[in-house]
Amino acid sequence: MWLWNTVIAGLKEVWAHKTRSFLTMFGVILGVSSLVGMAALIKGIENGMKETMIAMGGADKVLTRQEDVPPDQEHLADQAPGRTMRDVLALKRGASLLRLISPEMALYGITITRGERAVRPSECVGVWPAVLEMNLHTLEHGRFFTDLDEEKANAVCVIGTGIRDELFGSPEETGREIVPIGETVYFNGQPFTIVGMFARYMSEREKRELEAAKKRPAQAQKGPARRRGWGRRGGWAFWRKNYTVYMPLNTAWLRFRASSAWGDIPDPRLTDIDLKVRDLDHIDAALQQARNVLMITHRGIEDFAFRTQEGRLEEIHAQIRNTRISGGTIAAISLLVGGIGIMNIMLASINERVREIGICKAVGATGPIVFVQVLVESVTIALLGAAMGVAASFGLVEVLARLAPTGNLPVITLGALILGVSFSAAVGVVAGIYPAWKAAGLSPIEALRYE
Repeated sequence: MWLWNTVIAGLKEVWAHKTRSFLTMFGVILGVSSLVGMAALIKGIENGMKETMIAMGGADKVLTRQEDVPPDQEHLADQAPGRTMRDVLALKRGASLLRLISPEMALYGITITRGERAVRPSECVGVWPAVLEMNLHTLEHGRFFTDLDEEKANAVCVIGTGIRDELFGSPEETGREIVPIGETVYFNGQPFTIVGMFARYMSEREKRELEAAKKRPAQAQKGPARRRGWGRRGGWAFWRKNYTVYMPLNTAWLRFRASSAWGDIPDPRLTDIDLKVRDLDHIDAALQQARNVLMITHRGIEDFAFRTQEGRLEEIHAQIRNTRISGGTIAAISLLVGGIGIMNIMLASINERVREIGICKAVGATGPIVFVQVLVESVTIALLGAAMGVAASFGLVEVLARLAPTGNLPVITLGALILGVSFSAAVGVVAGIYPAWKAAGLSPIEALRYE
């Protein structure tokens, strides 16, 4: 009861000097809101990173990159074969620790047209069916390529919903979902038949926005519902998958890479050889096995390297840690500035209440009781500022949600709220110690004589 009365007294003191108290708490409000907002933004980045990793194939995916030969092999640079189908066949036979191998032959400068409409895909690639599992694609309509399509180099393709939207119209434009299976489109003038279409890929942010749009009245939903261009609010990985076009690998080779229209010299090299390991716990052994196989097919020339999703995640986590440290330092400085303000107002309050303190001591209040009362008032001011900071942080996060460069909404976490409030309470304690010590040390006689 005594503690509660002390808190009430502190609140009355704050209310008696509203403007002064608010300005005092302003540093705490800024510190807590910036801390929570920073943590929410970083959490959104982490969620976007995880979504991107999953969208691009998962943690067990390994990219085989082409590299410059090491310095001691520079004299063999002109003999480097690059990534070819010979590598793929050798890996299938000799790398038992790999469970999936997906060769890719990318085509650049491709424009897909249908009538007056045209679109440049994010990637136009000749592939094997293994790419579905490799890149975690979902075929929603039609079929994928068959062995016969590959053998005969049939002019067939599977498209993403972004390509469909550009060439045939989006559901928002047409009022219905068009499934263009069997339709003919032209790749740099060459006719191709669409045999399949992927599902539409969306980030969690896009899904929430779509659900919110469905709940709005129909009149409020009018206007451009689909954004075009390279900048995608939902995340580049999902945009890239929606604007992907696949064709049989042999088709890409015979119709583009081996023809004079593509270049004077046929190019048998692959753009990528993507791998998936059988067991993430033995990824180092699997990559060593793959390296041994490729060293044989490349005749000892090491013009390749492996890049794992795990390595990429470590890089991103390091950047997030640095961002969290920087943002936390700035928020901590704001809270410390708020603490200095609380110390000032408590000292001013004590100077105004010297006679009151003297009376309390004269009627029996001891030094420790006065010390605790002043300290509780200081913590009350800090916690009140923290509460206002928490409320302000929700508005700040709403602003960040509209301006955030990530593909995911900032997410307020309970840990950030607890940290902000706890740090504010600690600041209140530290800021109140000196004023409380000064008040507790006042002599009752001198305090009663104070004018």
